[in-house]
Amino acid sequence: MATLTINGQVHEVNAPDQMPLLWAIRDVVQLTGTKFGCGMAQCGACTVHMDGEAVRSCVTPISAAQGREVTTIEAIGEDAVGRRVQQAWLDLGVAQCGYCQGGQIMSATALLKREAHPSDEQIVDAMNGHLCRCGTYTRIQQAIHHAADTEGEDA
Repeated sequence: MATLTINGQVHEVNAPDQMPLLWAIRDVVQLTGTKFGCGMAQCGACTVHMDGEAVRSCVTPISAAQGREVTTIEAIGEDAVGRRVQQAWLDLGVAQCGYCQGGQIMSATALLKREAHPSDEQIVDAMNGHLCRCGTYTRIQQAIHHAADTEGEDA
């Protein structure tokens, strides 16, 4: 039995310690915003925050998440930076199919929490490994800059 804190709520998860966090989030806790993409930490669709850092939940065992705060796309809007990132995505019309966007938003939010006004190079580095089949990379980069430029406009 694992005790996981996901989006501020404690969940008792009856699963093996090596179960990927992704499956605990999706199948046990029933939060389906975090997506399965490749299962090898190479596409970024499964990105969540663990203690504020972006991690790939498809390769992170639930044992690594015990005693840590996990945040998923469902709760990222509760954070001021997460709200700005989500709004920037809407303002710039980033998403097309949207499948990868939850993971993209999670990594963009983690970046802006570390670096309030990242350079293009820092954005590329932070978003490296996120795959977008629709090719919205330019709009993603613009949205991250837009979210950084709206700092201080949080309500």
